[in-house]
Amino acid sequence: MSIFNSNAAIQEVQNEKLQEILSICEKGHPYYKELWSKEGIDVSLIKTTDDLIRLPLTHKQALMENPDSFRIQLKDLPLQERILWEVIYTTGTTSEPTPFFNTTHDYHNYLFQSKRVAEISGIFSTDIIANLFPLTTAPMGAYLRSVTNAYAAGATIFAALPGAKNAKHDLQRSMQECIRLIEQNRPTILWGIPSFLRRLLIKAIELEADFQSVRMCAITGEASSMAMRDEIRRCLKVLHAKDQIVFDRYGSTELGAFAQCKEESDWHNPTPEAQFHEVVDIESGKRLNHGERGALAVTHLDRRGTVLIRFLIGDFVSIANDACPNCGRQGDRIVGPVTRAKDLVKVKGMLINPSVLLNGIQSIIGIDEFQVEVCKAVASDPFSMDELKVRIATQVLDKAHLIRHLTETVQISVKVTPRIEIVAIEDIFNIEKHAKIQRFIDSRK
Repeated sequence: MSIFNSNAAIQEVQNEKLQEILSICEKGHPYYKELWSKEGIDVSLIKTTDDLIRLPLTHKQALMENPDSFRIQLKDLPLQERILWEVIYTTGTTSEPTPFFNTTHDYHNYLFQSKRVAEISGIFSTDIIANLFPLTTAPMGAYLRSVTNAYAAGATIFAALPGAKNAKHDLQRSMQECIRLIEQNRPTILWGIPSFLRRLLIKAIELEADFQSVRMCAITGEASSMAMRDEIRRCLKVLHAKDQIVFDRYGSTELGAFAQCKEESDWHNPTPEAQFHEVVDIESGKRLNHGERGALAVTHLDRRGTVLIRFLIGDFVSIANDACPNCGRQGDRIVGPVTRAKDLVKVKGMLINPSVLLNGIQSIIGIDEFQVEVCKAVASDPFSMDELKVRIATQVLDKAHLIRHLTETVQISVKVTPRIEIVAIEDIFNIEKHAKIQRFIDSRK
């Protein structure tokens, strides 16, 4: 149950926190300080979360273009509110990812949020968690925060380190090695991207691996369908797992994690005293009523590193604000289905910017035409891993060198390894049938 016995109690705390964070932003937030001054906005008049509609929405592009301007810069704050604890990265507008700054205060807040998530979703101090997120180039929120979630619950955790091999250090393990590590450490929870977890479970079935200790799969990092989650449950059953719970987490670098109190239910905001959420019309900024679908916007009420006010996450959802019919918890819940805005696309759990990718490929000399497709690795299998396919038409003699150059360019641009196909130009662009080429295709939809 929540510590709050009513929405009125939640609103009282939120209003108090809102006034405090707006005052801090007015003094020491470069982006909002300049914006509000330019727009002639007097934030001292904003006393409640209802008054937030007077402020403009913050688009993801603004954060990606200048992430440092969203970081609180006040020297008179207490030490733990100024000290940088960690930086987590998310996709940016260039090949460089966008940093998200966390102070000691923010890290402690995330521990607090994670403790609530554990309480809601049923993660205990007796659990052993297998972190199956890939070891990536930039610090990825899901990979780093799995440790924080374990700390908050008092649980044990180990990292399997799957992912593409790094030639310099060669730390990443093959899927078979990950399976053997799971057998050795006997985790109760498998934590990772759903499509990868499903592939791992299928391989474990082929190897007749011992997964009897597993009771839960905690999935996040990409959207999953009920059919996918049922498939994970089926695999767990075949492996004679202790239980077949699939805890589908919803969240982002900017939000942290939301938790289900019951499988296939809504996602609870575990810390309403730290975050306020609203669903808005993306064009007008108008707040929509509870139950209406629109763009999800978050306002941080208790952060000191990167702080966001009415920030558009990039997802379309609805919000419920009544007591949860399953557990009775008060506060807001995110109601699916979750659909993503068109400007960014998730591939293999990584949020990529198609325009950055296309610009990078266009800069390569020797490519006559090209087309990028996001698809399933096995077309007939809707649960298979995402794949980034790049088709190129070229007349260069040293095709191996071109493929290496193209692969490196794509990896630098979006942190995803592509599959390169050399095809005839007519397979990409037929001038008799089309007026212009379709450069980016998402065939998963």
